[in-house]
Amino acid sequence: MHKRLFIPGPTETPPEILQAQTKWLIGHRSAEYTALYDSVLTQLRKFFETKQHLTVLTSSGTLWMDITARSIVKKKALAVTCGAFSNRMFSTIKDAGKDVDQLDIEWGKAAKPEDVLEALSKGDYDTVTVVANETSTGVRTPVYEIGEAIKKEYPDVMYVIDAVSSLGGDLLYPDKIKSDVIFTSTQKAFALPPGLSIGIFSEDAVTRARSVDARGHYTDLIAYHDYYLKKKQNPATPNVSLMFALDYQLGRMLEETHVGRYERHLAMADLTRKWAKKHFEMFPEPGYESVTVSTINNTLGRSIGDLNKELAKRGYQISNGYGTKLKEITFRIGHMGEWNPTEVQSLLWHIEDIWGL
Repeated sequence: MHKRLFIPGPTETPPEILQAQTKWLIGHRSAEYTALYDSVLTQLRKFFETKQHLTVLTSSGTLWMDITARSIVKKKALAVTCGAFSNRMFSTIKDAGKDVDQLDIEWGKAAKPEDVLEALSKGDYDTVTVVANETSTGVRTPVYEIGEAIKKEYPDVMYVIDAVSSLGGDLLYPDKIKSDVIFTSTQKAFALPPGLSIGIFSEDAVTRARSVDARGHYTDLIAYHDYYLKKKQNPATPNVSLMFALDYQLGRMLEETHVGRYERHLAMADLTRKWAKKHFEMFPEPGYESVTVSTINNTLGRSIGDLNKELAKRGYQISNGYGTKLKEITFRIGHMGEWNPTEVQSLLWHIEDIWGL
């Protein structure tokens, strides 16, 4: 039985998007591919209203953590951590052999601009990393306010944002956020299969990357930037089939509009939060809840594993808490991509029916 995926990714992919992948392949060095890639980047630029550089890579979003570590961090970074995925960014920079400090925020809480500024004042940092939407805790970071604070006080510090589980669902405009690098993956709010990552990066990020040694090969931001300027293509073989699907989906996203897409996601989040507060309680601190995934405290102590077994019989799937720290203590409902409030309401009814709420 097909299970409707209400998890934080991969999310449900509509049949018409899946069908868009089935076009005949074209050469990735052909004029046809150049036109396809141009269409993708043009639509991305229009959707995000950005003047920054864009690239689409055949990779998971995690690659951009390595790109940050190898191409953006020059000497020392400050990694703002508030959950499992922001911790991964910290670990990635550390594993690359770069000097990195951790501004560790209690899980369930959000970093505030004053927290970041205070930490920056205590060290000679050239890069700050945050996660816009911490998938493990369901916390939404105030990235606009943090960006404004950083660029006012530390204009030369690179501002890097992991927006894997929110870009394309939340209302995120890179130019207004003042981000230098912001990235996502296609299997989240874009509602495509996994396999592509999208990066939006500033001219300042290009300048920084040119000054960084040992950028690696697949992690070399300059290689992607310069090859595109020269050939209008990717330096390495892209997933052409997924590019067809992304091109198609971007047309749908532009028709819905960035604001319209955000409002639909917010409506699903509001519905889920009200339901959670009626039967349980939300895990994130009030006012900082994600609009794409709700992390809910399992205050009734029910088995999430058993719930998912019963939901599977009805064609649904949600997520347990992430990792040993939150497994069974919380559970997560992903409301991202192409879902709508009516479909979310159906899922919540089934949970109520199974648990007798």
